[in-house]
Amino acid sequence: MAVSLFNLVDWSQPTLWISAASICFNPIFWNIVAQNEYHNKTITKTLGGKPYLGCYFLAVTIFSLGLIRDYLYHDALKYQTKYDVIPYDIAKPLAAVLFGFGQLLVLTSTYALGITGTYLGDYFGILMDHRVEGFPFNVMRDPMYNGSTLCFLGTALWSRSPAGLVLSGLVYIVYTVALTYEGPFTDMIYSKRAAKSQ
Repeated sequence: MAVSLFNLVDWSQPTLWISAASICFNPIFWNIVAQNEYHNKTITKTLGGKPYLGCYFLAVTIFSLGLIRDYLYHDALKYQTKYDVIPYDIAKPLAAVLFGFGQLLVLTSTYALGITGTYLGDYFGILMDHRVEGFPFNVMRDPMYNGSTLCFLGTALWSRSPAGLVLSGLVYIVYTVALTYEGPFTDMIYSKRAAKSQ
């Protein structure tokens, strides 16, 4: 008899909802802050008109929020039912591969983009000279978000956590929604620069 994934989640656990809230909050936060920065230069002005300092400040903030989100995710899984959605002798190596590949995508994306490219430097007016086309961007369009999602999924499988799988689905949905705003906005920033240079 098939068991519904959602029936295996303990929805009464506050840690589940706190983790879900953190997963949703982070991209909403950085999109609002970055768009405000683009239009009003709030961070740059607060830090003495230094856009690089502002971008590094936002980078530390986003990275710190990511660490908190990851902690809350792991904490939520501790209080949830363990269940082998797929046999654990398959799930464990699959989890390791997914997590490892996810980390590879995240780390190589960060290396290719640099700190300012990774952490929304274009909203501070710090634009890259050209589009990054090497690995992992030659494999997929949004490797950082895909890699992060794979890390959540790998952790869920490793932890034998149906709730982790549900939260990983939420990560995917939230990133997909965020990209509907980020992608066009970033394209607009670079289109304006191209128009000015003509």
